[in-house]
Amino acid sequence: MIDITLIGTSALVPIPGRALTAALLTCGGHSILFDCGEGTQSAARAAGCSLMKADMIALTHYHGDHIFGMPGLLQTMCSMGRTETLHITGPEGLGDEIAPILELAGWTSYPIELVELPAEGLRLDELVAGWPHEAVLSAFRTEHRVPSQGYCFELGRPGKFEPQKARELGVPTRQWGLLQKGQCIRVGETTVKPDQVLGPPRRGLKFVFSGDTMACDTLVEAATGADLLVCEATYGENGQAQLAVDHGHMNFAQAAQVAADAGASELWLAHFSQMIEVPEAYLPNATPIFANTVCGHDGLSATLRFEKG
Repeated sequence: MIDITLIGTSALVPIPGRALTAALLTCGGHSILFDCGEGTQSAARAAGCSLMKADMIALTHYHGDHIFGMPGLLQTMCSMGRTETLHITGPEGLGDEIAPILELAGWTSYPIELVELPAEGLRLDELVAGWPHEAVLSAFRTEHRVPSQGYCFELGRPGKFEPQKARELGVPTRQWGLLQKGQCIRVGETTVKPDQVLGPPRRGLKFVFSGDTMACDTLVEAATGADLLVCEATYGENGQAQLAVDHGHMNFAQAAQVAADAGASELWLAHFSQMIEVPEAYLPNATPIFANTVCGHDGLSATLRFEKG
């Protein structure tokens, strides 16, 4: 399963009750923080989320409202005695863009490693031990005023374990769990692979975080079949469609159209302009296009679970 929590849902300017952009994904006891705007630490505390052991901060771009919470967070991790490596990823220019942030944060008690995600995605257990074997994080290009990218997190689900096949291959019961976790084992002189005792792969889980972007094909492609899409919706009014495009953003209706085109299961809107005091007032601009649309708010959370069977 995957736990998702929106930590900050405001754009550009934090307002009471709405911190700047951040969201936390937790899976198998490990977590990724997407963006880290001003107010992330206090908003995370209010939401009941701990950021202290996050394995990675995944930045969508380097505008201040998405990164200015990082120096304080890095210092807090240090003061709390963190020793585990913190990985940071982002679009092109990561090293140069993040250097002032790291300098401002100062010395840390833990290593910081900058990571470029490969085009095919990164299997997270290859980066940090303990992540589920099937957890993969990938990035995709988005269309904003600066280099930007969104993220797709997929949790694969292997086929059902078939005990009879394991018995026929002489696999001891105590080793069944290893095969279910995707590991090969030795039985005498023979190597037994997981696909020898598992049925066909089952439908997994997919979470997509858009970051700042106008509607674009790469976002639709990445969000295809997503169980949950967290999508920016900076402007509320339908009449602000061109304004949104001019600034590399979306309004509610445009975000809803992305979700509809992608065949997503659920859409959470976020990244609201400070001009939007009550996001729910604009929800009728989205739901006729994509019915399962939710106005995000700081602290909104959900657990994505595998289908039964």
